[in-house]
Amino acid sequence: METYESIKVWKDANISSFLADNVSLNTFHDQVMLKVLEVAKENMEEREVPCSFTWFITGSGGRLEQGLISDQDHGIIYEQSTPENDLYFKVLGEELSRGLDIAGYPYCTGYIMSSNPVWCKSYNDWKKQISKWMEDESWESIRYLQIFYDARVLYGKEDCIKQLKTDIHQYQKEHPLLLGRFMANVKHVKNAIGPMGQILVEQHGKYQGSINLKYVAFLPYVNSIRLLSIKEGLCETATLERMKELQKIAEYEGLLKSSYGNFSALMNYRLTLLHVNEYDDTHYLNVKDLTREQRKEIKGILKGGKKLHDAVIELVSDNE
Repeated sequence: METYESIKVWKDANISSFLADNVSLNTFHDQVMLKVLEVAKENMEEREVPCSFTWFITGSGGRLEQGLISDQDHGIIYEQSTPENDLYFKVLGEELSRGLDIAGYPYCTGYIMSSNPVWCKSYNDWKKQISKWMEDESWESIRYLQIFYDARVLYGKEDCIKQLKTDIHQYQKEHPLLLGRFMANVKHVKNAIGPMGQILVEQHGKYQGSINLKYVAFLPYVNSIRLLSIKEGLCETATLERMKELQKIAEYEGLLKSSYGNFSALMNYRLTLLHVNEYDDTHYLNVKDLTREQRKEIKGILKGGKKLHDAVIELVSDNE
């Protein structure tokens, strides 16, 4: 039987063979995490799974946008709540989080993990929780809904995730204020281009001279496209796949004209960040290492993300 340690050895030895493109890398991450799930199930004192369940990943994993090192973002939906089932999946969720950490996926600092009871529930309890998040007006509830909307099934049936996302879409159609709350949560983005047209880089510390791709490049695209996806009720999770579906809607065709190419190029830049020792390293791109053409391309990506973000915010505001 494999162990979490042996999975990490296998992962570290083979990941370099999957860096040709983003799809290959994320498919490899999926394989590693599924191996962790199998070992976690084997490690359970009760070997027989008491009922069917779905294990999903979210965040960059859910969107198929992981880099070389990725942290954990995952949850469990099981068929029904009984004392036996609740205990089994509580323990399985804790075992999964421990196993992923050993295998090289650091614990999520925001506790978006199956070891957190918030992210490990029966289907009916998930429905109640989603409903509560939609009715609640807190910043945290909207954040949780956004995270859930990026959920992608790694193991089990997809129907429950699709139904819960449909619930969110239906609710926001009947209660337009919800979309406004989603918008308010992602309204502000960090400025990436200075008044003289220069790329704004980190001025101090370990990442001096670099830009944080996550905050100044990825998030304007990811947040904008997710917002439109919630508005239109799309079930796709990958930003590029969401763009493809949204481009079929006449209203967004012009808006997204350059976004697909920009985001594809951005994903390729993420793949160049190979000399990394920890999770945070995967976000920082040193501008000095770029050629003149690459700097021009990055500047275009950053400007395009800000332009898309502002246009989507205005569009949603007008529809409130």
